[in-house]
Amino acid sequence: MKPGQRVMMALRKMIASGEIKSGERIAEIPTAAALGVSRMPVRTALRSLEQEGLVVRLGARGYAARGVSSDQIRDAIEVRGVLEGFAARRLVERGMSSETHARLAGLIAEGEALFATGRLTAEDVDRYAAYNQAFHDTLVAAAGNGAVEGALARNSFEPFAGAGALALDLADLAAEYEHLLAAHRQHQSVLDAIVQGNADEAERIMRDHALAAIRNAKVFEAAASAGSPLGAAWTIRAD
Repeated sequence: MKPGQRVMMALRKMIASGEIKSGERIAEIPTAAALGVSRMPVRTALRSLEQEGLVVRLGARGYAARGVSSDQIRDAIEVRGVLEGFAARRLVERGMSSETHARLAGLIAEGEALFATGRLTAEDVDRYAAYNQAFHDTLVAAAGNGAVEGALARNSFEPFAGAGALALDLADLAAEYEHLLAAHRQHQSVLDAIVQGNADEAERIMRDHALAAIRNAKVFEAAASAGSPLGAAWTIRAD
């Protein structure tokens, strides 16, 4: 797995679980040593996590974890679900080109290959992250609504709101396999609904898919039991 990707996933997990507390400074050197990487991937990850709203800059002192509530996360995730759901509906209504169908089907095939062995390696997680982001980006772009793309881009500055903001327990990939497989199956289901011309079903699946990203995330279990600000995020359900 690429060091920067691994550092981002690890830091998301530690902030989500409360292992890194709100306001706590994240020092580059100790963090790099703990994660077995150089300082550069940590520095790059922190810059990206600042854009996601998970850390705040302390000037010359680096970065600190930002306190976020389950309400903030739920609100941003719901917004993503609404926007991506609308994109799926619009793609059905305007018609999907053969090029878009081939691209989405090819991405689904990549996902099938990832899960075919019944287990995930660290490299597989890297591949899943790329496949997942590409699937979401392709679907939204194919809807042909620039306002939706812009709104999703702005919403991604909220913690855990972006489709690519994976928070995984890299020490327990066996458990993560199940929740990533479920997400992959939803990708297949939404593509099937689009191909069948079922706008209602396509929209419903994408809304639920967004919420499931938090509902199924194993890393929030610790937060729920510890009563951290993110604890209630584990109880999010699609209504």
